[in-house]
Amino acid sequence: MESFRKNIRVFFAFFGPTAGWLMLFFFVPLAIIWVYSFGENVSLTEIKTTWTLENYKRLFESEILVLFWRSLLLSVTSTAICLLIGYPLALVIATASRGAKPWLLLIIILPFWTNLLIRTYALLNILGTRGRLNDLLEWFWNLGDGALDLIGLGALNLLGESFVPIKFLGTPLGVVIGLVYVHLPFTVLPIYSALERLDRNYLEASLDLGASQWRTFRSILLPLTMVGVATAAIITFIPMLGSFLTPDMLGRGQVDMIANVISRQFKSANDWPFGAALSLFLLYITFILLALQAIYEMRKGGQRDG
Repeated sequence: MESFRKNIRVFFAFFGPTAGWLMLFFFVPLAIIWVYSFGENVSLTEIKTTWTLENYKRLFESEILVLFWRSLLLSVTSTAICLLIGYPLALVIATASRGAKPWLLLIIILPFWTNLLIRTYALLNILGTRGRLNDLLEWFWNLGDGALDLIGLGALNLLGESFVPIKFLGTPLGVVIGLVYVHLPFTVLPIYSALERLDRNYLEASLDLGASQWRTFRSILLPLTMVGVATAAIITFIPMLGSFLTPDMLGRGQVDMIANVISRQFKSANDWPFGAALSLFLLYITFILLALQAIYEMRKGGQRDG
């Protein structure tokens, strides 16, 4: 690596195209959005940069704060569910046999091979009022009703007269289910990577010294893989917070998140300066979370070195 850096021409031959691509298609558009966030509309097609802070002041209006709170609550809830499901799943994959491990990883990665729009349409079919999930729940309902008839309790009508479909679409529950479904692989893979790097001699030593499996998990396994858990939480939470398609289709306009409002500012409302301020606010949150993650990893690395 050092010899590569010493040969400056070779270094710039590889670094130049990448830096130019990032500059042209990332930093330049981001700079334009940043300038727009300090502007104001002077006509339907013209934005004048006046370096006003009014767009950022609007972020603290009650409606916007409620929107941010809802987006944060849905994202945190969905991230927590992903961690509760993803950690045991990653542990199963990490402890599987060599032959089964690639197939289990393939199952986790397989959804990425299908377009997100198609997967979301599939969720509409599953979560609809007469969707597959409600059909399954109705089948269990009728099965339980039949079981009560067999033991002579059907006359008591313990389950009610008929099954009432559960409404998932247009509710926070439906949006959370969609967010968990879409982002669960982002949770599993970093935790799996941390488990794969773990020295399992620590676990064997803990069990040999008389610790229970639960105490070994709580005192040894979880702390040693906490960096992977933190990474999984960050890279799951950030896309969730800026998610657009899932709440747009599953929320049915009744459970908006911040990205849905940003989209409307640039499209129907034609308020690009305020939309830019909202977008940059999400970007600031992302930078803060990434900085906190970096600080956490540096401290954990310092503790291991010490």
